[in-house]
Amino acid sequence: MTSTDRLSLVEPLDDADVPVAELATTTRREEARTVMATVAGLRDVGVPVRDVAVVARNLDQYEESLYRAAVQYGITPVFWVQLRVTQTRPYALIESVCDVLGTREPSRETLCRPLEHRWCPASATSPSWPIDPGGVQVSMQALPDGPRTLGEWHDELEENPEADERLVTYVEWLGECPEPTPAAVTDVLTDVVEMYEEHGLPVTKANDSPALIETERDARAVVRVKTLVQQLRHKYADRLDEGTLDRSWSSVAELAQLIATQRPGRREHSNARAVDILEANDVWLLDVPYVITVGLVDGEWPKQTESVIPPELQEEILRGDSRVGTLAPRTAWTTGRDRDQFDDVLRAAGEGLIVTRHIENLAGEERRPSPLIEHLETDVVPDAEQKRLLSPERELPDVVRAMLDNEVTGGE
Repeated sequence: MTSTDRLSLVEPLDDADVPVAELATTTRREEARTVMATVAGLRDVGVPVRDVAVVARNLDQYEESLYRAAVQYGITPVFWVQLRVTQTRPYALIESVCDVLGTREPSRETLCRPLEHRWCPASATSPSWPIDPGGVQVSMQALPDGPRTLGEWHDELEENPEADERLVTYVEWLGECPEPTPAAVTDVLTDVVEMYEEHGLPVTKANDSPALIETERDARAVVRVKTLVQQLRHKYADRLDEGTLDRSWSSVAELAQLIATQRPGRREHSNARAVDILEANDVWLLDVPYVITVGLVDGEWPKQTESVIPPELQEEILRGDSRVGTLAPRTAWTTGRDRDQFDDVLRAAGEGLIVTRHIENLAGEERRPSPLIEHLETDVVPDAEQKRLLSPERELPDVVRAMLDNEVTGGE
């Protein structure tokens, strides 16, 4: 590797081609509120909300606070994020049903797990179903330890006065489930998901925060799992024909996990009144007049890289200094992916870029600005202007107002 090649790994980013405003807030939650106040302020002066995009390196830490702030300002947000289906309750429900059906002598934990994920029979009537988690635990503790067949569990439940009688209905349903043909798998699991949608989803909503983030995620998961079940029928049939899978509910569970862990499609909306909130890896080749980038904090963007090599030695290796120049550098040391994505953000902004960060974590410890900001010539918004932005008047900072074209400011 030549010296030029090494240095190319640490070359600075080019500055943005548009004006850049920098807003620093105390906390992450205040940062989210400032972002949505800016979106609302732009909307108030005539900027179409679809001409604004909010970008984060990783939305996991910002989705809830941005959603709450959006609701506060009357903004409809659209989060372009991956849904981790295998970490949702509807998926856990069908997986646990397959597990208990695929086990010859399930333990009491395996037997009761679908009930913990809000299994309901087709004859369910609210509010008797689903069984609340406390009721499931009480019944499970009343059952003897050790594996048993479904028939033995049925007899035990009928004779045990401490167990909830609804468990008898559940075990009878398990015993009536057909052999796992492709058609039967679809019928059984579709019924399970549909009953969850009817009776389990309202429980999520009742326990959710006012922002209803968990309810939205649960509802999205229901849609995804319904699609998964339909895909499962055809793929399961193909694998049986190929002889690569045994006909069993355990095989169904394995195949369901394989399908669910494939990269899911992103959410696509045609809502012209919603503001797009994206992760940085989705900004490539976008062209948006006004981009607001959140979370420009050292250690978050770029992400802190774990390495046993001290930073000073990494830098020497990258420069090729002295004897360490014979060592091969790792591109991960330069956080190149984060830098490339940040560069994509700079190029996506057509009229103006607003970068935000917070200066304290939940413990009150200092959060330093991202080194990526050092590559930009920013206009820092004074505290007084930030306060006016968060006031009922929602007055945009001077540097943001200067980004607006003559047509918009004239129409104000």
